[in-house]
Amino acid sequence: MIRNVLFHLGRYCKLLGQGFSKPEKVSMYYKETLRQMTDIGVGSLVIVALIAAFIGAVTAIQFSYQLQSSFVPRYYIGYIVRDITIIELAPTFTGLVLAGKVGSNMAAELGGMRQKEHIDAMEIMGVNTAAYLVMPKIFAAICVIPLLTCIAAFVSIGGGYVATVPTGLLSSDEYIRGTRTFFMPYNLTMMFVKSVVFAFILTSVSCYKGYYVKGGSIELGEASTQAVVISDILILMSDLVLAILLT
Repeated sequence: MIRNVLFHLGRYCKLLGQGFSKPEKVSMYYKETLRQMTDIGVGSLVIVALIAAFIGAVTAIQFSYQLQSSFVPRYYIGYIVRDITIIELAPTFTGLVLAGKVGSNMAAELGGMRQKEHIDAMEIMGVNTAAYLVMPKIFAAICVIPLLTCIAAFVSIGGGYVATVPTGLLSSDEYIRGTRTFFMPYNLTMMFVKSVVFAFILTSVSCYKGYYVKGGSIELGEASTQAVVISDILILMSDLVLAILLT
């Protein structure tokens, strides 16, 4: 098992080394990066916003239930929802959702190109396929996913408002007061650092699994599944490490 892990780790590092080499033609990489940014950002906006809204609503309702018989001020619900969303829920859930949506799509795309020998044909023509197929995806994800995380945090806090204020659990002034109380700008830094790390993990792992896929449709499906599972595990592990280091 250890030998297998070291083998994949070495090949993964080799792929990244080739992927971040100097581009042959900058304009070609620029167009591919823009295409990937559109696919990742615009294509994932609805699902990320929808999940964030429900997460914020459920979080607010749960904390409202926990504080019913305590002496903690009610406006603390807005404060808790804001901080837990920014620090943890928005970057982590966005990363996990995109690992399933974007990661599996990247693995399937590269795996299909490998099976149809498109990658082999590009290599014969002298194209650095690792750079052209992997680097734009990673760069696009690092640029777009933090923006999606920011939108997710905003929508999640709004979801908490919708779940508590119209239902009478809190007044509008109480919730807004809570979201403005004890705000620390450093929390935003943690959110963006996490989102960048998660973006790199889910794209690089998915590209690796798809780039080296072998066999037929069954192996391609297994590679896509493994890309999602491994990305989710690494995202959760890195989340723990970043939480220790940043706090």
